[in-house]
Amino acid sequence: MPVLSLALYGLYLALAFGLRTLIQLRRTGSSGFKGIGGTPAERIAGVGFTAALLLGAAAPVLALLDWVEPIAVLDTDAVHVVGAALAVLGIGATLYAQIMMGSSWRIGVDPQERTELVTSGPFALVRNPIFSATVPTALGLTLLVPSWVAIAGVVGLAIALEVQVRVVEEPYLLRAHGAAYASYAARVGRFAPGVGRIRGGASQA
Repeated sequence: MPVLSLALYGLYLALAFGLRTLIQLRRTGSSGFKGIGGTPAERIAGVGFTAALLLGAAAPVLALLDWVEPIAVLDTDAVHVVGAALAVLGIGATLYAQIMMGSSWRIGVDPQERTELVTSGPFALVRNPIFSATVPTALGLTLLVPSWVAIAGVVGLAIALEVQVRVVEEPYLLRAHGAAYASYAARVGRFAPGVGRIRGGASQA
C-alpha cells in the first residue's frame, strides 16, 4: 500500500496545489499564494501545515524502506480499502471546493485584500469545505500506511487547520465582510454542517 499512498499523495499535491494554482494564474494573473508569514498565528499554522505535509509524504517512504513498522491492528485489507476510498473522495471534494471558490481562492491571508465572500455550492453546507475535504484525504492516506508517522501528520494537520481558521481567517473575514460574514457564520458550520456556527458573530462584526 505505500506505493498507492504515494501515488494518491502526489495526485493530491498536483491537483490541489499545482492545477489549482495554474487555473488561478490564468483567471486572475495571480497565483493566489499569500505566504505563511505575517502574524505569529499565521506562522504557526503555516509551519504546522507544511510539517504535516512532509510527515504525510514521509510515512509511505519510510514504510517502503522498512524503517517504520505499521500499526498491526490497522494494517489490514479492509482498512486499506476504506483508506483508498476516503483518499480518492477527499481529493475530488478538495478540488471541487477549490474550483467553486472561483477567483476568491487563496493560500494564506493578505489583510489588505478584499475578495468576494463565497457562500454557494459546498460553501452553503460548511464554511471551509476545502479544509473539510483535506482532513479525510489525509486520514485515508494514513489508513493506507498506518504508522505513528502518518498519524502524527494527521494530528498536526488538524491542529494547523484549526489555528488557521479560528485565529487567522475568521477574524480576517469578519473585518473584511462585517455583517455579511457574521450572518453567514451564524447559519453555516465551520467544518461540518451545523457544527461550529459563530453565534456572537454579529456583535463581533
